[in-house]
Amino acid sequence: MPSNLTALAPAADIAYWTGRPIGTIWRWASEGRITVYGKGKNARYDLMEIDPAERDSDTKELITPTPPPPIKGRTRIVDAA
Repeated sequence: MPSNLTALAPAADIAYWTGRPIGTIWRWASEGRITVYGKGKNARYDLMEIDPAERDSDTKELITPTPPPPIKGRTRIVDAA
C-alpha cells in the first residue's frame, strides 16, 4: 500500500476492520504497533496501516482477524486534522 495515503477512523471502526476488540486497538496503539492521530475521544487511527480481517463475502461474518502489526515505536500525532 502507498505510505502517503491516510484514511483516519475511530477505534470502533478499526476494531471492525480488523475483527478485533476495541481494547486490542488501544493496546496496539500504546505498544506502538499503529499510529494514533489526536487524543482521547478525538483519537483516530489509519486504516491504511492495518490489513483488513478476512470476512465471508456474503454474510460479512469474521473468518480470520488481522494478525498484530509489528511493533515500530509509539507515534502520536496530536494536531491531526
